[in-house]
Amino acid sequence: MPDGSNPYARTTILDIRSPDALDQALAFLRRGEPVCFPTDTVYGIGVHAYQPAAVERLYNLKGRPDRLAIPLLLPDADAMRAACAGIPPVAWRLAARFWPGGLSLVLWRSPVVPDVVTAGGGTVAVRVPAHDWVRELCRRLGAPLAATSANLHGKPSPVSAEEVRDAFDGLVPLIVDGGVCQGGIASTVLDLTVAPPAILRPGPVTAQELEEIGGLQVD
Repeated sequence: MPDGSNPYARTTILDIRSPDALDQALAFLRRGEPVCFPTDTVYGIGVHAYQPAAVERLYNLKGRPDRLAIPLLLPDADAMRAACAGIPPVAWRLAARFWPGGLSLVLWRSPVVPDVVTAGGGTVAVRVPAHDWVRELCRRLGAPLAATSANLHGKPSPVSAEEVRDAFDGLVPLIVDGGVCQGGIASTVLDLTVAPPAILRPGPVTAQELEEIGGLQVD
C-alpha cells in the first residue's frame, strides 16, 4: 500500500519548456527522489535505476506489489549494453526499427541492475522513449530511469500533469508538465528471453509488425 505520508510541503509543477526543468529533475533524481514526467505514451514516475533505496521508494509510493518488476527507460539503444546481458541480434533489429517508440523489450539483466528493479528475477524490460526531453534526462543522469506509469497501482494511466497531481501531490517533489501525452497507451512488451518470443502486453506495436521486422514468430 502507499505509505500515505506527505514528505513535501508542496509539489512543484514545472512547464517542460522551463530552462530549470531538466536541472531540477536531475538534482532530485541524483538525491534518490522520484520525479514525474511525460513520455510518448503516458505520464511516468521514475527514479535513478541504480539506487536501490530510490526504487524501493517508488514501489511504496505507487503501492506496487514488490513481485512486479519495474521497466527501465534508456537514452538510446546502445545503453542496452550496460543494462542487459546476452543481447540477441533480433533485439538490435527491433530497436533499429521501433526505437525511439512504444516497444519494450524484455532481456536478460546486467549485474549492474539492482535486484529490486527486477523483483529478484533475471530479466529486465527496457525501452527508448520517443520523447526528446526524457532521453536527454537519462543521458545527463548517466543511468537508466526505473520508471512506470504515474498512477497508484491499479488505477488508469495518466495522460496529463493534472491527473498526476491528483495522485501524487505532496508525495513527489516535482511534476514536469509537458501537456497531454499523445500516445495515451502503454508500450507493447515483448519478451525475448523465451522461445518463441512472447507479447506480455499488447500496445502500439503489433504482433504483425514484430514478425515482419524481427523475422520471428511471436506468441
